[in-house]
Amino acid sequence: MKPFKLAAAVLSTCVLLAGLQGPASAQDKIVLHGASAYNKEHIFNRTMAKFAELVTKYYGKPVEFVMHENGELGNEAGYFGLMTRGTSVDFAVVAPAHMTPISKRAGLLDTPFLFKDVPQWKKAVSGDAFKPIVDDIEKRGNVKILGLGGGAERNILSKKPADTLAGLHGLKMRVQGTPIHAKAFAAVGIVPSVIAYNEIYNAIQSGVIDALENEASTNAQMRFYEVAPEVIRTRHIITVRPLVFSGTTFNRLPPDLQAAILKAGAEAAAFWRETETAEDVGALEKMAAEGKVRIHDFKDGEQMHEKVQPVIDAYAKELGAEDVLARVRAID
Repeated sequence: MKPFKLAAAVLSTCVLLAGLQGPASAQDKIVLHGASAYNKEHIFNRTMAKFAELVTKYYGKPVEFVMHENGELGNEAGYFGLMTRGTSVDFAVVAPAHMTPISKRAGLLDTPFLFKDVPQWKKAVSGDAFKPIVDDIEKRGNVKILGLGGGAERNILSKKPADTLAGLHGLKMRVQGTPIHAKAFAAVGIVPSVIAYNEIYNAIQSGVIDALENEASTNAQMRFYEVAPEVIRTRHIITVRPLVFSGTTFNRLPPDLQAAILKAGAEAAAFWRETETAEDVGALEKMAAEGKVRIHDFKDGEQMHEKVQPVIDAYAKELGAEDVLARVRAID
């Protein structure tokens, strides 16, 4: 396949027209545009590179992929909006939170304490547990969900060591801005605080908060370990991230290319899940080996999970996603 390349400037008028109008004949050049806020080393970008490689393999005819990296075309919320309108971006990884304006049920994919463990998560994202949500997003957003990836575990990063629920009581912790996160952590005695992402480091350093929750790769990149070296391994979130393709673009492509895209998307998502899960554990172990963090295996994980479930029940009812929650819980 032709290698991915970062566009040096704004899309030219002719390329935009080609992307918007689609191939008019077999001789027209098919160009598909991907977008990411990250660089080519990020797992999102590597997943999309794998997707392009597999599409080229299965299609067996000329197709060009152009990857817009490092936020060249904006952020994930913007990519999703462009894909729903069928302009400029043909495929991207999008966090479920950015899909909630058109499908509130998508919020369940980002819910803390949804999964008991990684095996349950793997079965849920590789099976059909989330099919009702996927169908709703596709219908309302005019997009295709090619597969569900993710797999990084989010843990508590703290100034203070702890390995029990009692040790977390009263812990002032930065949480994500959605209400479900604050409610979930409050249910186990943590004092949630919504602080801007770029203020977290200073807030911990100055004592405004004691902790945050995040993934190992982000901890390494943002150097949160310098102010919060205690990793309390609660595994309260195992990430779910959809690989999305524009429905408008998909519908105007030749049937054999459509088939290649669907097959490649499913395989790229499987590659993504296995890779991110392994690399997440590796990143945490590497930081521990380098003396940057100290890992505390959480002893009350099952009790913590159970305490939060009434909050999750109420949230699923609010979203109209009780059926999906039941499907996840039914997984052994």
